[in-house]
Amino acid sequence: MKKYLVIGNPIEHSMSPKLHNYWIKNHNIDAIYEKEKFNEDELEKLFLNIKNKKISGVNVTVPFKKAVIPFLDKLSAEAESTQSVNTIYLENDKIIGHNTDIDGFELGIKKINYDIFNKKIFILGAGGVVPSIIYALNKLKVSEITITNRTKEKAENLKNLFGELKIVEWGEIPDFDMIINATSIGLKKDDKIDLNFSSIGKNKFFYDVIYNPKETNFLKTGRRLGNNTENGKLMFIYQAISAFNIWHGVRPMVNDEVIKLLD
Repeated sequence: MKKYLVIGNPIEHSMSPKLHNYWIKNHNIDAIYEKEKFNEDELEKLFLNIKNKKISGVNVTVPFKKAVIPFLDKLSAEAESTQSVNTIYLENDKIIGHNTDIDGFELGIKKINYDIFNKKIFILGAGGVVPSIIYALNKLKVSEITITNRTKEKAENLKNLFGELKIVEWGEIPDFDMIINATSIGLKKDDKIDLNFSSIGKNKFFYDVIYNPKETNFLKTGRRLGNNTENGKLMFIYQAISAFNIWHGVRPMVNDEVIKLLD
């Protein structure tokens, strides 16, 4: 039986095992998918287990999407461009790092029929998933991307990958059509983002990468102010589909049953 893992810290909130094990069962694959909390000093041992074929594939979540890169033999073009890895597998005895978050975000936005073309985007956060979102937004031809992060230096560092970014101080709210929470603020139910959105106007789109809990305080605020909201569930499902396809050569369908699985 092949073993697959998702690693992160924290990891309790991850629904990856629920999704992957559902598909594994549906497609009669002899495998199991588990979640494991890791510390950075345990990564070397993990990669030894991949090399020795004790583990067949790994998904990577916060805070290791960049930290795993030194242990990899090769990066896909997407992982190279974003310096972010969320899917790992062994191919011809080489450990490959790939980024399916780009697919996840892009396909998730298309699925909800939000017309993102030429829109102004404001991103909160500069961590693991942000390069993937920027990469996808550029593919989708938005007009402008502005970023804010509590540690401004981390946001400035993204300009090395994406030169056209605008950076603003934390607390400053620029004009935007869509705002994306890409921080981990919201994973705990009491988490609140200390930003004042009272003067942004209506008909904005509040998007949260977090999918568990289903509605973060950030989304509640957006909805209360009369805006459209969406959580990261579809992004999560589509990035998982791409990872599953890499590992098993099967692309699962997105249907009501899959969506309900994560409610």
